[in-house]
Formats: sequence, C-alpha cells, structure tokens
Amino acid sequence: INGKDNEMKPSVDHHFNCSAAVNETTPIVFGEQENNTSSNTQSYLNPETKLTIKLDMRKVFSDFTSHGFFTDCNGNKIFMEDFKAVYVAGSTSPMIWDFDNLVNHNELQLKDADGDGIYETTLILNAQKDEKQTDASWRLTKDITAFPQYKSPYPISDAIYNMSLEEMVKAVEPDSTFRTGKEWAGVWTRDISYSIILSMAYLQPKVAMNSLMKKVNKKKKIIQDTGTGGAYPVSTDRMIWATAAWEVYKATGDKDWLQQAFIIIKNSIEDDLQNAYNPATGLVKGESSFLDWREQTYPKWMQPVDIYVSENLGTNAVHYQANIVLASMAKLLRNDAVYSKHSALAAAIKAAINKHLWMKDKGYYAQFLYGRNSLMQSPKNEALGEALCVLFDIADEKQQASIISKTAFMDFGVPCIYPQIPGIPPYHNNAVWPFVQTYFALAAAKAANETAVMESIGAIYRPAALFATNKENFVAQNGDFAGTQINSSNMLWSLSGNIALVHKILFGIQFDADQLIFKPFVPSALNGKRTLTNFKYRNAILDISLEGHGSIIRSFLMDGKVVKPIIPGTLKGRHSIKIILANNKPKENTINKKPHYVTLTTPTVRAENETISWEKIEGAVQYIVYKNGQELLKTANQSFTINGNTTAEYQVTAINKNAVPSFASEPVLVVAENTVNLYDASLVAPAANYPYKGFTGNGFI
Repeated sequence: INGKDNEMKPSVDHHFNCSAAVNETTPIVFGEQENNTSSNTQSYLNPETKLTIKLDMRKVFSDFTSHGFFTDCNGNKIFMEDFKAVYVAGSTSPMIWDFDNLVNHNELQLKDADGDGIYETTLILNAQKDEKQTDASWRLTKDITAFPQYKSPYPISDAIYNMSLEEMVKAVEPDSTFRTGKEWAGVWTRDISYSIILSMAYLQPKVAMNSLMKKVNKKKKIIQDTGTGGAYPVSTDRMIWATAAWEVYKATGDKDWLQQAFIIIKNSIEDDLQNAYNPATGLVKGESSFLDWREQTYPKWMQPVDIYVSENLGTNAVHYQANIVLASMAKLLRNDAVYSKHSALAAAIKAAINKHLWMKDKGYYAQFLYGRNSLMQSPKNEALGEALCVLFDIADEKQQASIISKTAFMDFGVPCIYPQIPGIPPYHNNAVWPFVQTYFALAAAKAANETAVMESIGAIYRPAALFATNKENFVAQNGDFAGTQINSSNMLWSLSGNIALVHKILFGIQFDADQLIFKPFVPSALNGKRTLTNFKYRNAILDISLEGHGSIIRSFLMDGKVVKPIIPGTLKGRHSIKIILANNKPKENTINKKPHYVTLTTPTVRAENETISWEKIEGAVQYIVYKNGQELLKTANQSFTINGNTTAEYQVTAINKNAVPSFASEPVLVVAENTVNLYDASLVAPAANYPYKGFTGNGFI
C-alpha cells in the first residue's frame, strides 16, 4: 500500500506459475498467503505474454470503514485518508523489488475500475521492448591522432584503446565540458572527478578544468549534486573533486589553477567539519561514495537520517585524500597553518578507518558502520573503498596485499559489494562497474598482484569488446548489461578507466607535483613490445617504447641515455623513452574467486512485554542478537527475554549455514519507564487544524 513493503513479512511472498494457458491469478487477499497448488513445471515464456494480477482489498477497506485505519504486517496504522494506491512488487520483469520506485512504474499499480474491491493490473512478461541490444560492431570514425597512439602485439587491446579515445572525443559537449554518458546529459561531480583522476586530467586538461568549475557554486564551494535525502550532508563524496583538481595540477603545473582549487577545497572541507565529521569516532559521516541508491547497498529500514549517521569506507577514503590534497597544495603555496591543520585531519581519519573499519579476520575493510545510537560494522566488502584505501596508502603494505587477495572476485569482475542483498535488482547490487574495476586494477598493480591485474583487465576488455562500447555497468552474476536498472553507452568513467589500463598500469605513468614517474606493471601473459607515442606532459612530448614483462625496470633510456625513470616537470620538446623490463615474476599471488552469493533477508524485530522477537528467516540456522552495537548472544530461537528496566538498543542478524550474516535489523530502543519524560505540546499551544488521525493526547500542533 502506498508503495511501501507492508503486505507480508520479509521472505513471505506470493508465487504464481504463468503459462500460455493460465495467465490470470485468482484474487489474492491482501496480507494472506494463498495455497499454491499450481504445477512446478517450467517452460519458456512466449514473447508478449500477458499476466493479470488480481488483489482482494475488501478486508482492508472493511477495516477502513469500521476502525478508520488498517494495521499492516509491520504494526503500522494506515488511515483511510492516507490511502493513495496499491502496487505489486516482484522479481520478474517488469516487476521490481525497489519499493521506493514503484510509484514511477504505472503498470505496477493495481486499480479497481468497477469499485468491487478487487484491484488488478495486467503486465506484459517477456516484452520485446525490454530486449536490450547494442551496436554489433565498432569502427574508428573520429580523428584521434592528437592523443597518445598505442601499439601492441594484441590487436583487440589496441582496438579497445582506440574505441575508448574516440568515445572520449564524443564525450565532450559544445561548451567544452564532459558529458557523462551517451544517455546522460550534464556534468556530475563524482562521475567527472573519478574520470579525471583516471585519465582525463592529462588527456583533456582544459575540459577537465571547465567541468570541475561547473560543479562549484557562487560561494566557491563544491556542489554535491546527487545523493539520498536531497544529497548534502547525507551524501558528502563531492570531495573527490579535490583529488581530481590535484590530478589536473600535477598534469599541467598550472599555478593559477592551484590557487583557485585550494580556496574551493578549503571552503568545502570547512563545511564538512561542521556537518559531517564525527569527533566520537574520528570518521566522516554520510552515504557511500558513488553508491547513492539507498536500498542498492543499505538495508531497507535505513532512512536518510540513518544513512547520514552511517560511516562508510569509500567516503572516508575520499575525505582523507581531500585533506591530503589540501595539505599538499598548502605546502606549495607556503601556507603553514593550513598544511598543519589538514595533515592532522587526514592522519586522524586514516587512524579511525584502521581502528573502526579494518577486519583482521577477513583481511579487508568493512563496508560501513551503521545503526542509530550505537554503530556496528557491515562485514561486506566495498570494492571502490577497498581500492582507494590501497591507492591512498590508508592501508599499509601488508594490508594492501591482503585487500587485493581477499576482496571477492566473481567470474565477471569485482562486484561493487559482496555478498549481494536479497530482492534488489542489479545496479550497484549484483553489478560490476568498469571504472571501479579500473581502480581495483590500479590497486592490484600497486600491491604487485599479477593475477588480480590480469583478471581486472579481462573484466574490462570483455564487455567493451562484446558490446562495442564502454558501458556503465553490467550484471555481476552473468556479465550482461541487460538486466541492470540504468545503463549507458560511451560512459565517461568507463572509457577513462579503459585508457588508464594502458597508461597507468602497463606503462606505469604516475603524476607527481613536479615530475612524471614510471612504474610499469606488465603481466607475463601480455609480454611483448609496445609503444605509446605522442604522449604530452606539460611542455614535453614523449614517444615511449616498452619491452618485456614484470614490474622491475632493467633499463630506462631517454634519447639514448641511461637516466632514472623520472621525467622532470621542466622538460620541453619531443623526447624518446625506451624501457626494458626485467621479466621478473611477482611473488606468488592469489585472488578470492567467489560465486554469486545472496545473503539472508534482514530480520524485523519487535520489543513487547520485556521480550525481543522476530519472524523466522528462511535459511537461517541461528541468529545473533546485538545490544548497543555489541554481540550479546547467539540463538536458534526467535525471541529472548530482556530487562525492561535497562535502557538499551537491540538488533538481530540472521546467519546461514555458511556463517554469512544478513544485514542487522532496524534497531529497537527499549527504554526504562523511569527514564522517560513526556512533554505534551498540545497543552501549551493550540491544536493544528488538519484532518489527520493517530495522535495521542489532545492533538498535535
């Protein structure tokens, strides 16, 4: 009702076998599970199969008439005046489990045309319009000679690189700013920032500057353009802008840009110090960086305020690096006060990440801290956050190796989160994003994990070649872009990552404040001679050749002379670079290859008469009860007795046979009666003149 998950308890659903002969349900009574006697025989569904779903709402309306309200399965009262509509949710397209977006799908609303209390809708299953396709082939049509030209012994690698350069050219709007994707108009703070860090800072610095400045307001503060609850301060990952701006400076050496970006970053962090930094933990509050679609990565009970209170790995990595960037800029600008302040802030965030989020038993960082009055870890791994902690040196060398070897890797790449959330369609959940995969590849190269680097390159090249474009994301379970909730071709951060594989991993090009450093990493499977010509660095043009495999440079020659693998920022003119690798084999390395895996449903907990109870979760072998964020007990039962004279907050996780936990339930606060003070506002102000019900006392103001 009204688009909320309020008909039946979690994991209790209706089932119907649709066939050519049977495509209409008997009326389903709202809140009651029918006896399913239909056959379990499976067969392929014909295209454009119609399914009419009928829903008996007469009991609901009877309660409306007799009581003025209907009590849903969660114990909440739905008043007759508040009834708007009733929807169907499910896993078979066009149904979805995304309850917040049911209102945006007209076909999922059931209606009572004749007023008999039986609501219905007719869905089209296996609709041909849902069959997603992409271009069958790609051929170069744009002039890309102004950019670095790449040649290797592997034609498909070269073709994918050229396709990415061409899509980069197509991604520039007439106003010389980036277009995020083929289907995405406009500039998005986090999208352009992550893209600029990967490769756009040096390939298109002017466009990068224009795009970054488009995400700055009149007060010279960075704009948080998307996120839960109206975005800022629930979502604060706009600070990745700082790392992108720093990458532009490192690539260009533009002092005016440095001064301008310094002021903007400083102003923005000052806001966050007031609104998002948590002195109790030392962490920064707010939504996961880039993972900004609530139930795709959070339990359904978490409202915007709960997400604001949570403390996420990737977001904290972003804020750590923003402070490092500001301190680095302050050092160049000889501002000692800002340097000291933000170096200290960065150190505090780093220490807090390692104190509160590192999971020694798992060998990687927790996804986030969440709860209400007391926070606890979500033990899922979050791929982007893990990678950023390696790249930004939040993790030490031993931790870096552990993160890369133990973060979950599925057949088609590293999923955004692992394991997956039940009942949520692929987008951030059950999905691989090529740009995230590139950050993980860069982290894997830094940790010298050849297996992870090679798997990452394969995970990026396969869909780019198969779909003949750089897609935004694809389903982790099957590697297809069909089935994702939203997608786009010619995606800026995907193509930026594809290019970075060549420049920043194979050739190992890294930008410093005043120099270019080479740290190549070539997996043995990609051994051979490759060239990268017309690579522009400030006032120099480099023609680079690279031979062999491994990560150790045997010889590095510039214009025929042996030099260190460092190019000073003052270099001018055209120069040739020849790198020969030592064909060394990295130490033994592994990855944590995992199958598609979905956790159990999140329990729903109640407190009544000094008892905490919850419904049975299918597949659970035990439950863990938490008190004030700390484990209290393990039990196979679905209830336990509490001391009602003690104020405490309780949560429950369901544990399956593999000891994998669900999300923790919504916290239940049990309050000792002698600690409660009640202030009735209706005694000191006139009641509001609105026709609402459900209040206590004399009314509400």
